[in-house]
Amino acid sequence: MRPLRRSHPVLLSLAIIAGVFLQSTSAKAGENREIIVAGGCFWCVEADFEKVRGVKEAVSGYTGGTTSNPSYKQVTAGGTGHFEAVKITYDSGAINQSQLFDLFFRSIDPTDAGGQFCDRGQSYATAIFVSNAAEKAAAEAAKAKAEAELGQRIVTPILSATAFYEAEAHHQDYYKGTNRVLTRFGPVKQSDAYKRYRKGCGRDARVAELWGNDAPFVGN
Repeated sequence: MRPLRRSHPVLLSLAIIAGVFLQSTSAKAGENREIIVAGGCFWCVEADFEKVRGVKEAVSGYTGGTTSNPSYKQVTAGGTGHFEAVKITYDSGAINQSQLFDLFFRSIDPTDAGGQFCDRGQSYATAIFVSNAAEKAAAEAAKAKAEAELGQRIVTPILSATAFYEAEAHHQDYYKGTNRVLTRFGPVKQSDAYKRYRKGCGRDARVAELWGNDAPFVGN
């Protein structure tokens, strides 16, 4: 395990985490804007970013591939070129792109090109999808900052945005679901199934191993 590099945890936490989660409610409202990111299982990315102050909505979907209107089964089977991704709509007066990209890098394992945690394959790989030069510059700056802090090579690509297809209704807000679903533990409430999946997949454990106190969503 790489020793954690924490020469300035207070500064980084204040700049990235406290400044986002504890923003003043008096901040002026800005325009609603969007970013699209892929960070492995879209249930988890959606659950993380819907907790961020200033985020209006996070929608699970598929992007980056060539198949129109793909299904979950098609994407996870491979061959479509699509990633599981999340479209994040945010109030630009409360939070900005750079802050969201900083949070994103610290919520994933950006050193893993083969998927994320227990989910393997291209559809679970990480990526940022950008629509213009300003967005690309912000994403590249956040990537360089994260790489310098982590002290390891980041393999998360920054790709040109393509069509985003919303995932099936039962994938939206999965972490909040109240229906009972059948799991290897028997029938459980969907929100409990999500928690068991997230823990069993090792997401938070690996993110904490990489980012330590700078991981914004571990334990939330």
